[in-house]
Amino acid sequence: MAPQYAPSLRSRLAPLLLLLQLAFIVIYAFYTEIQVHGKPHGDTFSNIYPEFQDVNVMVIFGFGFLCTFLVRYGFSASAFNLLVAVMATQWAVILNGIEDYRGKIRLDLRSLVEAEMCTASVLISIGAVLGKTNPVQLIPIALLEVSGFILNKWVLQTLLKVRLVNSIMMLHIFGAFFGLMLTWILQRKGSEWRFEKEKIHHRSGLFSMLGTLFLWMFWPSFNSVLLDDRNSWGKLGAVCSTYLALAVSSVTAAALSVLSSPKGKLNLIHLQQCSLAGGVAVGVSMSVVHQPWEAMMIGFTAAVVSTIGHRYIKTQMQLAFLCHDTCAVLSTHGLPGLLGWTAHLLLQIKDCDDHTTAIHFAVFHIFTLLITIAISLVMGIITGLLLKWDFWRPPQDKKCFDDQAFWEFPKLAVRK
Repeated sequence: MAPQYAPSLRSRLAPLLLLLQLAFIVIYAFYTEIQVHGKPHGDTFSNIYPEFQDVNVMVIFGFGFLCTFLVRYGFSASAFNLLVAVMATQWAVILNGIEDYRGKIRLDLRSLVEAEMCTASVLISIGAVLGKTNPVQLIPIALLEVSGFILNKWVLQTLLKVRLVNSIMMLHIFGAFFGLMLTWILQRKGSEWRFEKEKIHHRSGLFSMLGTLFLWMFWPSFNSVLLDDRNSWGKLGAVCSTYLALAVSSVTAAALSVLSSPKGKLNLIHLQQCSLAGGVAVGVSMSVVHQPWEAMMIGFTAAVVSTIGHRYIKTQMQLAFLCHDTCAVLSTHGLPGLLGWTAHLLLQIKDCDDHTTAIHFAVFHIFTLLITIAISLVMGIITGLLLKWDFWRPPQDKKCFDDQAFWEFPKLAVRK
């Protein structure tokens, strides 16, 4: 007989999705319009649409397949990623539009790109609780984190006069710390050890590597899309810097994976996650990276930090802090993001001729990090406490990391 899995989510998931979607439709019907005339960023359809496609592929395909490494959680990892992404993006468009509200929320490709980049922060965070939550819980996570991230972006731009691209690129740090706080609040008994079904198979690993390849290919567009199109050198510099950082981090991750292995063999998870560390780090610091060697050193250091984090820090966090980080988002996004923030600070100070200006920038830059971490932790705590209610029906420990809790499998159906 097939095992008995979690009770039906019909009374919770379906009403929640339908009510939210109908509410979004009403808001879009009365308060949004597609902006056809007037392009404040100098965009044209022909030059922004390819970049929009690249970001869309990363958010839907890249992150979706990246999390399919769990042998019995492939359906949920890829499909729930899509569900969270589209809900969060619709909400992000509304919140971003409120900042510049003039009777109607202007909708164009640029606003969709910004919304999807805000959504990327959510997809990073749910990696920390991957397999331990149900889809009903993922929806409030998406809505609350997007709200917190856009609040953080508004605070940085309003109080500290941080540029839009620099405020949005804090998504890696925000998403990682939000996810860590969330998984710590939602900790389960025995989470210091691997769950029974938290296993990797060579086939699931292959699908996950496919997600890494797509993220790797389109990451240069992700880092350069928000730069002003009238500054062609800035876009070219961001693309070249991102590619070089990714290339160096891939080589370094492979070498360190072998060196840190007791048997001297490659670890697929290291190549999947740590190869992307260079893109994360250089994305946070790209506005001050002007030389190829700078991008390459950032990529090299990011891979070192990320690989060591995957090999040692993830286990120690589970044992010492009962913080079970399924996808090791701290090592993939958090630590490389902090490294990129540090590189931004050092390179900016190096380019300053006036000590007063350098000190002024350093103080504001430090406040940028502290505000981002503070808001992410507070929003993570609020979201975690909300999700501890029994109303959400979280899956039991023995049903974590298992698609059968949520999906139909006709061959395993109980026949009466």
